[in-house]
Amino acid sequence: MSNAENHHRIDYVEFKVASIAAAKAFYGQAFGWTFQDYGPDYCEFRDGRLTGGFAHGEPNPGGALMVIYSTDLEATLERIEAVGGAIAQPIFAFPGGRRFHFRDQDGYELAVWSDNEVVRQT
Repeated sequence: MSNAENHHRIDYVEFKVASIAAAKAFYGQAFGWTFQDYGPDYCEFRDGRLTGGFAHGEPNPGGALMVIYSTDLEATLERIEAVGGAIAQPIFAFPGGRRFHFRDQDGYELAVWSDNEVVRQT
């Protein structure tokens, strides 16, 4: 699928873990996942179909961070705010693109990312 076909679809799942090494050992042995490290505090996993990440931090047993793809990050942020979503982290850059986090009306935190580097002028 092209990135345009992925607009507003869940694209990535991210888990906060106390130990990336322990998470890699567990999921690697349990499911045969493969891994790509991006420094000491982040590791991407691949299950053969979906990719996701382990981020070093305080574990959130209530759920993983769902990450949605957008072809226009700023427009998606504006749309989320317009319908009552609360921005938890403003747009920031990371290796591979830019993203922001928001909370929905029930308090669930999700993220939206884009590999499109175009920043609209306001």
